[in-house]
Amino acid sequence: MLEINSKQKKEPLKDGVFGFMRIMKAFDRKVFLLGLAAGVVILVSALGGAVADRLFTIKPLDYFAKRNADNLASGTIERKVLTEESVVIDVAEKVSPSVVTVSIQIPKRRILEFNPFGGFRSRIEGGQPQDIGTGFIVGGEGLIVTNKHVVSDTLASYKVVTNDDKEFEVKKISRDPSNDLAVLKIEAKGLKALELGDSNSLKVGQFVIAIGTALGEFRHTVTTGVISGLGRGITAGSVFEGYVERLDDVIQTDAAINPGNSGGPLLNSLGQVIGVNVAVAQGAENIGFAIPINIVKEALESFGKTGSFASKPYLGVEYQMISKDSAILNDVAQGAYVVNVVSRSPAETAGIKEADIITKLDGENVNEEKGGLAELISKKKVGQVVSIEVWRDGETLQLSATLSEFKE
Repeated sequence: MLEINSKQKKEPLKDGVFGFMRIMKAFDRKVFLLGLAAGVVILVSALGGAVADRLFTIKPLDYFAKRNADNLASGTIERKVLTEESVVIDVAEKVSPSVVTVSIQIPKRRILEFNPFGGFRSRIEGGQPQDIGTGFIVGGEGLIVTNKHVVSDTLASYKVVTNDDKEFEVKKISRDPSNDLAVLKIEAKGLKALELGDSNSLKVGQFVIAIGTALGEFRHTVTTGVISGLGRGITAGSVFEGYVERLDDVIQTDAAINPGNSGGPLLNSLGQVIGVNVAVAQGAENIGFAIPINIVKEALESFGKTGSFASKPYLGVEYQMISKDSAILNDVAQGAYVVNVVSRSPAETAGIKEADIITKLDGENVNEEKGGLAELISKKKVGQVVSIEVWRDGETLQLSATLSEFKE
């Protein structure tokens, strides 16, 4: 029987342990070398990128970062555009049935014209209805708001055309003497009135939508924009068209408002009416104006109580304001330059003449800072006697006039 030496039994175990340690050391060296190699690669890449960025303006890392940023940004922009589009679509669908086109029909008349090359000739004017403006429903019983200047011809007849091309004859027109507003009455049932918002809470930059019959041709045109300014003062109309009216505290917007949009609603993103589109600045782009809806609500409240608008004191002049700078440059007085005096008006009775400059009314200076002549007259009452200071050919005259009630 063989006997095994104890020393001989321990040798294989010892060799195995040391062998394993040798293997682990070799493995550690390989791991270290691999890590070192990876570190060198990363360092070289970084240095290479920095050199490329510095010498050749090549930004490989920025490319990937920018692409990710662009993807995120485009997604944000896309969501924003889609949200804005859906708001406009929803509002247009909601309010369009309550927005109407105002059409005028002038009685036929024969016009005689002289042509220097062909002598006299005649033509027929009127007879055919023509779209001239816009309005919107404020009462289910057939009440429609529009601008006064849209329905200013008292000899003409008017119709309104709804979004589904139904026509209704206008039975009654009530014109607001204080603002460029009018209420039309038609015989119709089941009409949906638009919700009126609050123009006192408006902010510059707020998103708005306008709907109207652009250019008297394109019905239910939808345009969008923002509120560009608040509390503006404008002179609406033209002396060549027979009227000039001062409108204060109006809303300025860059939403496209064209002739024919007059009387249509200016809406917020909830579909609430915040203004009545009234005018566009001539010779400018993207500058339109709207009467604040709170003024309309006050007028409608008065109309609802009496069936007519409140009376307005009336002097009877058409005028243009002369600023301080213009007055100095032209060596004339500052005030309201009288373009025309209405026949049989308080102004004519008082002795006011064309080319006069009204400088004071009851001792108050007539200037643009105080809203002009119209603003001072609006604070008076029908039947009130007012003193008027007039500059005429270098002389100052003291006149007085009894304000009468404005009549359509």
